[in-house]
Amino acid sequence: MDLTHRPRRLRQDRIRGLVSETSLEPSDLIAPVFVDATTDERIPIESMPGHERVPVEEAVTRVEEVLETGVGAVMLFGIPGSKDPGGSRAWADDGVIQEATRRITGETDAYVITDVCLCEYTDHGHCGPLEAGLETAHDHAARGAERDPADREATVTVDNDATLTALERIVTSHAAAGADMVAPSGMMDGMVGVIREALDREGYEHVPVMSYAAKYRSAFYGPFRDAADGAPAFGDRRHYQMDPANRREALREVSLDVEEGADVLMVKPALPYLDIVSDLRREFDHPIAAYNVSGEYAMLHAAAEKGWLDLESTALESLLSIKRAGADLILTYFAEDVADRL
Repeated sequence: MDLTHRPRRLRQDRIRGLVSETSLEPSDLIAPVFVDATTDERIPIESMPGHERVPVEEAVTRVEEVLETGVGAVMLFGIPGSKDPGGSRAWADDGVIQEATRRITGETDAYVITDVCLCEYTDHGHCGPLEAGLETAHDHAARGAERDPADREATVTVDNDATLTALERIVTSHAAAGADMVAPSGMMDGMVGVIREALDREGYEHVPVMSYAAKYRSAFYGPFRDAADGAPAFGDRRHYQMDPANRREALREVSLDVEEGADVLMVKPALPYLDIVSDLRREFDHPIAAYNVSGEYAMLHAAAEKGWLDLESTALESLLSIKRAGADLILTYFAEDVADRL
């Protein structure tokens, strides 16, 4: 028996760390924070154990809790006090994200990234104003179709170009409030170009854009929609988020964002799309981010509650797999717990 090659020699305790190929650090992680303008107390998110919506008055405290774990970056998601068909509270000077950003950047040294989308702000829950002639959420509810299963398949067309105009207003309001980075997530055609142009025009050329460059229409978003109150009132998002069956399309989408000036490229979700993360790492020199989404988080918690998995170990292994696939940054609901362990 020829045992010249014994890989196990390098798996012994005092050498394992020296030859480990992938490392995960708190500086690789971004923690999501939900700020809610409709409440004056913290509200637990039932489908995402350990996470809460916090009122604007507690946004600084919440971010300080993140910083204590060693994670230095947060992504802000807002729940506005009111909604309308165009999502106008998304760019209001006194909007929930604008006010939270001012407070956080003024009182902490956190790196603040703001989610730039309209789904939390429109009354119909889609990522931009709908094309003329489509019903409003009020009309939809009035005809009693909210719970009609067939209605989930209704065709919904977001007005792409009208949405771009709204995105310009949103990003400049976020930058004016002190955002360190903006992250458009709606998968609108041309969004990075108009955002980059708007930021530069208004004197915010130093603010980078992290584009959700390959965002799939995924079944793993359910808990987030509870957290951010952003579920569509009718229809779905299949006409503007990517088909989970498509791999080559991701390269085309991302290439367009690179041409338009994206600074960081995001893949969402992470675990079911590690092949996409790996593809982007090979094809582009840009930093690659991956969003370890709410459903990925919730399913590990659910299995751990059943006693089927060890939560801490599986969370760490999941994040290592994302990093190993090529992600430089990971947006994850496990950020604080894993950073504590690291």
